[in-house]
Amino acid sequence: MNSLIGKTAIVTGASSGIGYETAKLFAREGASVVVAARRGEELDKLVAEITLDGGKAIALAGDVSEETYAKALVDLAEEKFGGLDIAFNNAGTNGEMGPTPDVSLAGWQRTLDVNLTAAFLGAKYQLPAMQRRGGGSLIFTSTFVGYTAGMPGTAAYAASKAGLIGLMQALAVEFGPQGIRVNALLPGGTATPLAEAWVDTPEKRAFVDGMHALKRRAQPIEIARSALYLASEASSFTTGSAMLVDGGVSINRT
Repeated sequence: MNSLIGKTAIVTGASSGIGYETAKLFAREGASVVVAARRGEELDKLVAEITLDGGKAIALAGDVSEETYAKALVDLAEEKFGGLDIAFNNAGTNGEMGPTPDVSLAGWQRTLDVNLTAAFLGAKYQLPAMQRRGGGSLIFTSTFVGYTAGMPGTAAYAASKAGLIGLMQALAVEFGPQGIRVNALLPGGTATPLAEAWVDTPEKRAFVDGMHALKRRAQPIEIARSALYLASEASSFTTGSAMLVDGGVSINRT
């Protein structure tokens, strides 16, 4: 417990799912947390929960694909909490899905904007702030889709999430000498509102559960615990890692 005392973290996509649980967990572990998402009302509820639990948090709503928002989040962390030590760039979208010839250019671009370009913009401002602190931990949420498995109808999603792994590796090498670790989490199926859009019938849920070696999907808190590992000193020698937290979906053939 209290593995993040004295640290400040930004968590994007914090209004629900993995980001929501991670923000609460980071706060319980002692971090001051800046929570980010488009839905301001949901963020305010999250801040109230964290505060009621004795933690420290502040919210700023906006679109992660906008550069001004990426900068504003870092400015807020430094202004309110004195610096930035951890950034969990978790916000994402399923994007436009279906047969690739039917995917619009606008849909493709928006998916890349939210899943990949937003992560670049976050890192662009987060990394200098971590340099000012003498080190830090930068985490991206990728996926096994497009990394260990291909799935039809997911061209934009898979390409954008796979791109995060390349970005992560480049940043890990570039900023490792300055004490900044950069890693990516690759969750398997997780019971989040975003994922429920994919598995909207009992038959689909049973199929997706069965893809995993554990024969179930993760709860968001299980992925949050892995994010905590990467954020904390427990992972002090871990950088450049595409860390599978996927319930065995990548190796299961049963």
